[in-house]
Amino acid sequence: MKTLQDLFVHFLRDIYFAEKQVMKTLPKMARKADSDQLRAAFEEHLVETEQQIANLEEVFGQLGLKARGVTCEAILGIIEEGKAIMDEAEDPDALDAGMIASAQAVEHYEITRYGTLASWAETLGHTAAIPLLRANLDQEYAADRKLTDLAEGTLNREAA
Repeated sequence: MKTLQDLFVHFLRDIYFAEKQVMKTLPKMARKADSDQLRAAFEEHLVETEQQIANLEEVFGQLGLKARGVTCEAILGIIEEGKAIMDEAEDPDALDAGMIASAQAVEHYEITRYGTLASWAETLGHTAAIPLLRANLDQEYAADRKLTDLAEGTLNREAA
């Protein structure tokens, strides 16, 4: 990765891989959720994740590249930590609180990637990519806010 363009493509492949992993994990989290609201939030974000992947594929196309990911050890670690919580939590309310924390770790990772990619797209003159990347970024911020509202609204107190 010698240039900003190289970094841009690498981060694009990184987040593409991450989104594919998230898409595999969200249905499992939805099934495990005790709270109907949390289950619905995971299911809604799955639909958003599918759109985010489509947006990324469009960006790859704009760059004349095949959409493919590169292994992202960071997202694999975050997801593995979430799986451990799902396997080990015995109390359904504590499980919900733990899954929210895990999901927010994923959202925060995605926020950093999309924010960086949108900024670099602007710098590199990839103007058609900017609204797609910002749309994904906005969805990640919204998902994070929704999870915070669920946690602080009721689920953390129920877990306590």
